[in-house]
Amino acid sequence: MGFYSSMDISASALTAQRLRMDVIAENVANIDTTRTENGEPYRRKYVVLRENRKYDDSFSAYLDEAARMGGVSVSAIGEDQSDFQLKYDPTHPDARPDGYVEMPNVDLSQEMVDMISAYRSYEANVTAFNAAKDMALKALEIGT
Repeated sequence: MGFYSSMDISASALTAQRLRMDVIAENVANIDTTRTENGEPYRRKYVVLRENRKYDDSFSAYLDEAARMGGVSVSAIGEDQSDFQLKYDPTHPDARPDGYVEMPNVDLSQEMVDMISAYRSYEANVTAFNAAKDMALKALEIGT
């Protein structure tokens, strides 16, 4: 594994977690959006992460792959297909004939838990990146 691989891995995680936080922020911002371009309420979005490595079953392939950069990347941004929440408000412009309005399938408490998780992961990767940087600086000091 090369010296810069640890920084590359942390950087890939920082990018992925930043996108995850952006998607969560979009969900929270649209928590009351009852009509989108397609005519239905806003659907909650989520980020699907994947490992950058593809392992073969052989030991040599594992070693070859370990020498290359690992890390994480975003494989997709999906939409939650769960049912919309119903809220009784017959005065709402998007109310159905029975007086119920279909609200987005965004749960604020779930989004806050996801945001804390993404933030902690981001924070941990900043710490790992800084540790690798500090080790590089100490290695340079040894040579002088």
